[in-house]
Amino acid sequence: MEKECQKRIEEITSGFKECQNAFTAIGDQTRQLILLVLLQSDLSGIRVGEIAEKTHLTRPSVSHHLQILKEAGIVNMREEGTKNYYYISADESRWKKIVDLINLVYEGVLHIK
Repeated sequence: MEKECQKRIEEITSGFKECQNAFTAIGDQTRQLILLVLLQSDLSGIRVGEIAEKTHLTRPSVSHHLQILKEAGIVNMREEGTKNYYYISADESRWKKIVDLINLVYEGVLHIK
């Protein structure tokens, strides 16, 4: 039992390190607002100006937060001529790592009961 618990703790520790950027990115209220806008846009993406309009943020602020979300693998961008379109990443492996980590923590909590 102790060995199983220690293994879970090691997996959680590793998962925290691996998902740290994603948690930091989605933990910010402004970025959460941007993600909600992206989730409501169509799959072809949305431009910074449109995001700024819908969130009542400045374009530079939106660009800054989108960069953080991109670096965390949460958001992707596609170029169309001189225009950039942003959308939620469909990289299932990235999202699966986050879900698996949350499930590991949850299992640990259940184990404590």
